[in-house]
Amino acid sequence: MPLPDKNHHPTHPATAVALLDRDHSILAFNERVLDWAVRADVPLLERLRYLCIVSANLDEFFEVRGAPHLIAAHTNDYRGVYTVDSFKALATAAHALVARQYALYNDQLQSAFAEQGFQIISHGERNAVQRRWVKSYFEREVRPLLVPVGLDPSHPFPQVANKSLNFIVRLSGQDAFGRENDITIVKVPRVLPRFIRLPDAVAGDRMLFVSLSSVIRAHLQEMFTGRQVGQFSQFRVTRHSDLAVDEDDVRNLRTALRQGLEVRHFGQAVRLEVSADCSEHLSTFLLKQFDLPEQALYRVHGPVNLARLTQLIDLLNRPALLFPTFQASWPKQLTQGQSFFERLKQGDVLVHQPFESFDAVLAFLREAVHDPLVLAIKQTIYRTGPDSELMALLREAVRRGKEVTVVVELKARFDEEANINWAEMLESIGAQVVYGVVGLKTHAKMLLVTRREGKQLRRYGHLSTGNYNPRTARLYTDISYLTAEPALTGDMDQVFLHIAGQSKLPHLRCLLLAPFHLHRKLIAKINAVGKAAAQGKPGRIVAKMNALTDEALIEALVHAGQQGVRIDLVVRGACMLPAQVPGWTDNIRVRSVVGRFLEHSRIFYFGSGDHEELYLSSADWMNRNMLRRIELAWPVTDPVLRQRVIDECLVPYLLDGRDAWDLGADGRYTRTRIDGHSAQAALMNRYSQHRRRQAG
Repeated sequence: MPLPDKNHHPTHPATAVALLDRDHSILAFNERVLDWAVRADVPLLERLRYLCIVSANLDEFFEVRGAPHLIAAHTNDYRGVYTVDSFKALATAAHALVARQYALYNDQLQSAFAEQGFQIISHGERNAVQRRWVKSYFEREVRPLLVPVGLDPSHPFPQVANKSLNFIVRLSGQDAFGRENDITIVKVPRVLPRFIRLPDAVAGDRMLFVSLSSVIRAHLQEMFTGRQVGQFSQFRVTRHSDLAVDEDDVRNLRTALRQGLEVRHFGQAVRLEVSADCSEHLSTFLLKQFDLPEQALYRVHGPVNLARLTQLIDLLNRPALLFPTFQASWPKQLTQGQSFFERLKQGDVLVHQPFESFDAVLAFLREAVHDPLVLAIKQTIYRTGPDSELMALLREAVRRGKEVTVVVELKARFDEEANINWAEMLESIGAQVVYGVVGLKTHAKMLLVTRREGKQLRRYGHLSTGNYNPRTARLYTDISYLTAEPALTGDMDQVFLHIAGQSKLPHLRCLLLAPFHLHRKLIAKINAVGKAAAQGKPGRIVAKMNALTDEALIEALVHAGQQGVRIDLVVRGACMLPAQVPGWTDNIRVRSVVGRFLEHSRIFYFGSGDHEELYLSSADWMNRNMLRRIELAWPVTDPVLRQRVIDECLVPYLLDGRDAWDLGADGRYTRTRIDGHSAQAALMNRYSQHRRRQAG
């Protein structure tokens, strides 16, 4: 077995050790992402992009994970998972991360921008000509869209949308009706660009930008004739945004979700961001309005939404300050122009994305759509994007008279609206649209084609660890698996029938399916390797995933490690299993690889003696994936493909000495700095050479 082992230790008796905290583990992952913004070997605008990614991740963290801690703080709860103490500890960690972000932006990135000939300039830095241009822009483009709302008994505090930019202004004097209401709210429309480039004629020999907040701030006084602007601050509120719909109590899930989307932007406030110089009077006023404690207030030295700085990357158009363009190669198992159906009769095909092109998957579907012998196409949709060639192909399949069944997951977080729109479009042209099983998210990724060949029907399938989204297929590492193997495609058909008809699931020959037996089978496989190790046979488990938080799987891994199994876990994000704890998890190593591409593939290897199994999956090892989702894992039985997965997707990550972080016994991650080997860089180089050979 050619998997390297760097953590073999003698076993010790079990001792009770607490699991790591999930939410703190998520924040720790974002610390690792932020490290890319710090690294001097990363192109400048990519450093900015990673800074923005962390901000966007934090937004989602608060939107999804913040409310339970906040509720515990409000109710003074000191018992259970979410408590006053958990809220305070999480707030402390989040404040520290945010402080690191703004220190990096102010102390390093802005000076680096200036060295490269571009700059975001404040009102105080603008000369007279530039100020005149900004004033003209404000009067022409911005002021007509601003409507200040003065607060009084007939004008209470306005509804402020989730993550929107706003200003709070304190005025002196009286309004037009002689009243002394002193607080006004200015909501900034989202249609306005957050950064504006100054024309060359006024910028001089540099490329200069102004932020929208700076433009408004410089001209606040002009909006309040007859009154004096005193204290003011930009502010932004983050709200709980995880849609909760009781599926057992709604007649139409799609309608219920649409109604939920209408109010999502106005859920419970969980975080308040204000300018660093916001007065205590205004910050206290805002905290009271949003019913937030002091720890939920974030004073920031810069824009209240760093994620919007991604607009700057597009405005600059400086390829030299970005990663060199990586062009995926055509999958090496495929020949362009060859029929997929003929190729798959020869054996299964593995596509390693993004090093190999996702276009091959689209080409497979395209051939199926245009092939007159194809009778039916079945597809699951979780995330596919708002402008999808795949959905256009499914629409064309319906037009050509094929039976098209699409399982659309309406509850894919933050993609609900796009998926609802796709579902309505497909239904309107005659496709059979299924919304999955009540109470479960359909997270499995499947595409099944049924073709008439002579007197029989033959199935061809595609399974994936990732989504049917061409954009993320260029940014995420995933594995696509194309097959005509009857047992595997037969199982896929049974799963589609089960989801659509909600009939009793028959025995599956190859697939492991959640929530029915994936969890149980994974635990059984871990236990089997542990039993073999206890009998003196070599035992090895290597698993790669995005998150490990399921306690039953963690318990099984710990027990197997104590029986002598050597275990390596490559867990990109949240991990609750503490590694390398003496006497408890000595035989378990956990590492996180954060690279140019988002590590997304799920791969599970079990080896005992001479026997080895390898599974690919759509599922992370989380309780929700195992028990509250439709998830799949499938075996790679072809020994050549199995070895390829080991050689490309496991071994390089176990040896990574540049982009990997090792989890220590103290629960902290330490970045490896061994020999500069990067798994992703090596794979990019390998596939670039392959693409050049293809072109030659």
